[in-house]
Amino acid sequence: MTDRVAPGATVAYLGPAGTFTEEALRSERDLAEARLLPERSFAHVLAAVDEGRADFGFVALENAIEGSVVAALDQLVFERNLLIVREVLLPVTQHLLAAAGTGLGDIDRVVSFPVATAQCRAWLATHLPDVEEVAATSTAEAVRTVAEGGRPGTAAIGTALAGSLYGLDLLASGIEDTDHNVTRFCLVAPVAAGIPAPSGHDKTTVVCFQAADRPGSLHGILGQFSARDINLVKLESRPTKRALGEYCFIVDFEGHVADEVVADCLRDLHVALREVKFLGSYPAAGHPSVGRRRDAHEAWASADAWIASIRRSIRTP
Repeated sequence: MTDRVAPGATVAYLGPAGTFTEEALRSERDLAEARLLPERSFAHVLAAVDEGRADFGFVALENAIEGSVVAALDQLVFERNLLIVREVLLPVTQHLLAAAGTGLGDIDRVVSFPVATAQCRAWLATHLPDVEEVAATSTAEAVRTVAEGGRPGTAAIGTALAGSLYGLDLLASGIEDTDHNVTRFCLVAPVAAGIPAPSGHDKTTVVCFQAADRPGSLHGILGQFSARDINLVKLESRPTKRALGEYCFIVDFEGHVADEVVADCLRDLHVALREVKFLGSYPAAGHPSVGRRRDAHEAWASADAWIASIRRSIRTP
């Protein structure tokens, strides 16, 4: 990571203290050293950045079990003009937490962030089949609620960090339904902050709005990437909120807008579609796999050199 957050910068995140968002944030040294601003929802996190109360925002965008976190994604697509400047992957371990002296057999009510509860559906059905589920604005808020006077028989699903912060006992650990539970978080910044320089292992996110809903329109979008051998990482449709049955497509793909092959693809999409919203080119998390990008870039460069050689033969009027 070359574009580091300055120690004096403010980073807004989903609070209160002890959320998975904070855990993921603190896994990045420069973010952990910044001034942290807890907010009560992902919408408030992004509003803080958009309104200048924070330099950066840190939000969850996707979970391996539950899919997209639409509360954050829709804000970026439809409500805010911000750029993704980094992604962070956090393996998620869910814990069942309760006041000291509470046993598993005493629990008849579980409080948590709905996404976290959904990640533990099978475990709850097996061990607490008749439990009442109560929604909280975050896992840490659920833990704090139980710690500050939740009624007897109430437990929270949350982080070990939150349990330690708020003094709850750990009743069960690793209650998520899969060992591959990973959440993808993104650091966002104002457009004026600029796009991070290419790192050699980058990802780009765009939103494609169709000019009209007609047969083959999605194929036309995907064909632009396929023709250039650009690897798509994720494709998702979202209602545009303008009319029933009208959708836009959110596309994550390998590469950086500084790559000529990516720029050429986006240029053609911009010509063909009603709108293309650029959400950022940023360092991708995980191990680099740039062979496909390198080959595509070399192919594009070769084709560009070929066109240039032909154009040199054009006579001047």
